Amino acid sequence: MSSIEENEFYEEDFDESSIDAEESEELYEHHNIIADVGQELLRIDKFLMDRIPNISRNKLQNIAKAGNLLVNGKAVKSNYKVHPKDEISVVLPFPVRETTLVPENIPIDIVYEDDDLVIVNKPPNMVVHPGFGNYSGTLMNALVYHFDNLPKRDDFYGRPGLVHRLDKHTTGLLVVAKTEYAMTHLSRQFFDRTSERRYYALVWGDVEEDEGTITGNIGRSQKNRKVFKVYPEDEGYGKHAVTHYKVIERFRYVTLVECKLETGRTHQIRVHFKHIGHPLFHDLEYGGDKIIKGTTFTKYKQFIDNCFGLIPGQALHAKTLGITHPVTGEWLHFDSELPEGMVTLLEKWRIYSSNVQGGDDQ
Repeated sequence: MSSIEENEFYEEDFDESSIDAEESEELYEHHNIIADVGQELLRIDKFLMDRIPNISRNKLQNIAKAGNLLVNGKAVKSNYKVHPKDEISVVLPFPVRETTLVPENIPIDIVYEDDDLVIVNKPPNMVVHPGFGNYSGTLMNALVYHFDNLPKRDDFYGRPGLVHRLDKHTTGLLVVAKTEYAMTHLSRQFFDRTSERRYYALVWGDVEEDEGTITGNIGRSQKNRKVFKVYPEDEGYGKHAVTHYKVIERFRYVTLVECKLETGRTHQIRVHFKHIGHPLFHDLEYGGDKIIKGTTFTKYKQFIDNCFGLIPGQALHAKTLGITHPVTGEWLHFDSELPEGMVTLLEKWRIYSSNVQGGDDQ
């Protein structure tokens, strides 16, 4: 695994033809990546394609040709083989362009609001904050329109008031701070694990135990930086992660589980259930978007396709959220209904599984 330092709110798009023609006395570092000690020899253009979002091999080759791809401070060609501990820099003759957080009049489902915080119910297919490929239409764009002067943090640039996040296709409850003090207090609760979050997830397969705990270090994949995986603790990769679960309902080929997070790692539930052989239903990044369990009958395949069409991505909903109010000290607990698509999905599985038990397995 390599370490990477980059501002994810900067756009990678640029005019390839301007690299050679641009005259500038200053170069700006857009990316800095250090190859892991166990890195295998690999062409640098291929190495970077897995680590820099939305960049093509052709762009990288143009960057190298212009002398803007550096390894340990020296320009290299695109066929350079990356070695362990190599420090790779992408430098370009123009400043990194910030993504301005533009207020947008997007409706927000507000569950609770006071002078210190807001609890929102995030819909499916909505990105929480701006990033590569998503510069508008995010929850943050909506929040800065509806609320003035949300607090900012240096390490959360572009995410005013944001204490935690949900993935694009994950629905449910999310807390946003309205003051600097509330942000500090709430962030500490998440860090100290005194907040409480429970999720409903539909996973592939018939989960064997009625309840259990998944433990495993979660870190970014060495092959594809867009996803994460579980690493053995003795390898020293990733961060400690713990997910508790219990079965809510069984549908023979899929299972509805409730998950309680003890830690809050990126993609934690999705990665942990993938790790134990039960990827989330219709998870586009972790293999849940194909038939994992079931029959080979055409009728079943059509049923699954119809189910996939009900939700844009993984069947995961942040159902409950419990926090201590940063000012009053009162324990606040919120519960949310499952989104319409997930409700319909579960009902279809309920009907299907009852028919299977009755002998109709086609």
